[in-house]
Amino acid sequence: MPPPTPISRICTNRIGTAVAAAMVLCAAPALAQVTSLGEATSWLEAKAQQLVRQSRTAMNNRTSAFIPQAGGGYESFWLRDYAYMLEGRLDAFSNKELIDSCNVFVNAMRKDGAGVDCVKLDGTPIYKPGGGSMGENPVADGSMFTVEVAWYTWQKTKDRQWLSGIIDKLAKTMKAAPRNPGTGLVYIKPGDPRAGTPDRCPYGFTDTIRKEGDELFCSLLYVQACRQLGDLMEAADRPDDARRWRGEAARLAPVIRDTFWDEKAGLFRAATVRCRQPDIWGSAFAVYLDVATLEQARTIARYFKEHYGELVQKGQIRHLPGGIYWEAGCERDTYQNGGYWATATGWFVYTLDLVDPKLAERTVIDLVNDFRQRGVSEWVFGPHQGVKNYLASATMPLAGVKKMLARRSSAKTEDLTTEYCVLCTENPGAVHLLTACLRGGRRDVLAAER
Repeated sequence: MPPPTPISRICTNRIGTAVAAAMVLCAAPALAQVTSLGEATSWLEAKAQQLVRQSRTAMNNRTSAFIPQAGGGYESFWLRDYAYMLEGRLDAFSNKELIDSCNVFVNAMRKDGAGVDCVKLDGTPIYKPGGGSMGENPVADGSMFTVEVAWYTWQKTKDRQWLSGIIDKLAKTMKAAPRNPGTGLVYIKPGDPRAGTPDRCPYGFTDTIRKEGDELFCSLLYVQACRQLGDLMEAADRPDDARRWRGEAARLAPVIRDTFWDEKAGLFRAATVRCRQPDIWGSAFAVYLDVATLEQARTIARYFKEHYGELVQKGQIRHLPGGIYWEAGCERDTYQNGGYWATATGWFVYTLDLVDPKLAERTVIDLVNDFRQRGVSEWVFGPHQGVKNYLASATMPLAGVKKMLARRSSAKTEDLTTEYCVLCTENPGAVHLLTACLRGGRRDVLAAER
């Protein structure tokens, strides 16, 4: 079944191209399968690097834009897709590209601080999906992704002069995010279900879904952006502002848990008024950000394991539990309403790894083998594929896998540190040997010394 028409995140003059691309099946001969997480990660690193560079497109003013699909199809510079490129493959960009690209989005903010959905290659800012046609107001996630792009740009460039020039604009865009004055969560005003135009679109990877009320995913993005803005404020020598933004993130985390957690389902719900379905992507992202409690994280991970066959197709992830569809959204079993996406694979495996590391690894391996055989698609459903050479499908799994491996490494270090402390008490003369063991992760030597 083809994806819904129109596909809102594609400029209207490209709809035909995208629909046609969704029906193309790769006829390439079978390739040798990757069999390990290490092989899969290396392949993703190389592929993400390649796609980033192939996506580079010159804007009319010669600024480098990085469009969501290598080779064309998405003929605008999308904010959230670019943020996801940075998250997974920051080192693929030069410092100049990073600063120039970030400035495109900061300078495109509306006077009231609202962030964009995308910027056309001629520099025209678009605040609403569907080329500006979807919603009465700007998309709900623009402010948060503007901050994320700035945060990643700072991580690599460390350009203090540039940061000082945009820091107040970043604070302004965060204050422009649509929030519920009672809860502080990102909010989409409920409207008449029969009305053709909603208040605004939610998180862009669900922009065809009519979520209303407090909205989970954008609220999680807001927590992340508060933390990131706190870091940027500290880098700009504004410690009081840094504390305020970090404090807001800390305040909102329990509000998210209290508002969206469904104990019976074992998942977070997507919204409070309309489209209240249990949210697979949002639940995984809550674990990824450490907003979920440890008990909630393990509950979610167990759900993922027990319902794996309903949620995963060749390493790609459905938005909702199996057999469940959005209350109001695009056509079923297509795109954001039953399609399977790699964008969420990194968050999913990071969560699943808590209870089944081998299954988490297999998910990544299956994903890469599907990419190697059929190409890197935006989304899939059975034999059908969305647009090819889609950047977020390569970069976001990579980001999640790296974070998963970092957590594993940290856990090993913590285990060794505990053993080190016990052994030091018993044998202070072993300090130098134990330090070497900790640095090298060599538990075998530590055990032999005991």
